[in-house]
Amino acid sequence: MIPPGLLISAPASGAGKTTLMLGLLAAFRGQGIVVQPFKCGPDYIDPAFHAAAAGRASMNLDSWAMRADQINRLAQSAEGADLVLAEGSMGLFDGVATPGETGTGASADIAALLGWPVVLVLDVSGQAQSAAAVAHGFATMRANVPVAGVVLNRVASPRHETLVRVGLEATGIRVLGALPRRTELALPERHLGLVQAEEQPRLAAILAETGAFIAANVDLAALRALAARIETTPAAAHKLPPPGNRIALARDPAFSFIYPHLLARWRAAGAEILPFSPLADEAPDRSADACWLPGGYPELHAGRLASATRFHAGLRAFAETRPVHGECGGYMALGTALIDTDGVQHQMTGLLGLVTSFQKRRMHLGYRLAQLMASIPGKSTGARLRGHEFHYATIVAQPDSPLAQVADASGTGVPETGSHRTCAGGGRTSGTFFHLIAEAT
Repeated sequence: MIPPGLLISAPASGAGKTTLMLGLLAAFRGQGIVVQPFKCGPDYIDPAFHAAAAGRASMNLDSWAMRADQINRLAQSAEGADLVLAEGSMGLFDGVATPGETGTGASADIAALLGWPVVLVLDVSGQAQSAAAVAHGFATMRANVPVAGVVLNRVASPRHETLVRVGLEATGIRVLGALPRRTELALPERHLGLVQAEEQPRLAAILAETGAFIAANVDLAALRALAARIETTPAAAHKLPPPGNRIALARDPAFSFIYPHLLARWRAAGAEILPFSPLADEAPDRSADACWLPGGYPELHAGRLASATRFHAGLRAFAETRPVHGECGGYMALGTALIDTDGVQHQMTGLLGLVTSFQKRRMHLGYRLAQLMASIPGKSTGARLRGHEFHYATIVAQPDSPLAQVADASGTGVPETGSHRTCAGGGRTSGTFFHLIAEAT
């Protein structure tokens, strides 16, 4: 049975959802309460922070890419926990215009489907009683998405807090906490979001400080008492064939963007995952029957990757006879060259002809629906896949055959089709700019 849960959301990005989420996870864990974290939407950085704070793997729940039964099945990973906390993405009702498998990708879809009331984080800087109008609007927007209460963030003074509370009293919306301004708790960011959890040398201390801050300013008992759930029928396991029986997986700060639910499903299907580090100049395990290079930050490590001769040689030898696939940053590393922000060209593995550049950055962001024109590890030609693309690289050259027909959430085609190439020994190398989330119906 799924334990009762809450969804932490806000009217917009930057309101303080992640600070509250991490602080709650750390504070409840400190009380001996087992909390299962989730992340709504396609973010692949936040779950690592959740896992560090909660001591349990965090899974993504996505209403655009996943069917309702898939979401329900992933929610069942919370069995054995005392409480569920799910962190929303963007604003509570923000999603795409054209619905996908279950909804538009909005966090509100997940709250409605799984019966989790919403705790709304309100950034009240620059306003007082007017914050109540915002909260009231969110509380009445969708009848099946109840707002359990609000946590005020960036409160300037006790007088400021009083004014905000006066406004909220008239709406009947409960104030569960008020957070004074604390800029020193902010986590460092870079162009794709937070600096990764594994790159934070003070992460344990930051989580402890954030947990203490939230415990001192939020009514934890009241918040936990508001958690709820919908009784659901246990969903059958969704089959998502792994790329191979033994999967060589690139894993280090340059290649870390892979959704936890994919790894869990591969393992559940009996696959063994064999990590290796290109940054440490390691080659894929020769006993593997497939190799997968996730996305990440190859642009920040282009010089080290270019000089990783054992990695280059080992991957090329592997690719002669076995399939290799790369996603976004992994795709770039499979190419011929990567041009960094200073215009310096770095040699990559050369398994594909792709040349990418960060000298002139352009953001590519959004859901992707792809139909494969050639196979990739674990997926045959014609398979329909749902994923998400987020990067700043531009394509300078892509001479190989396109891998897929790719469209955005509205059905409009996008030029980033991915590409593939067959080696003389029969191995196939492929890559995409989107990160796989689920198969499409």
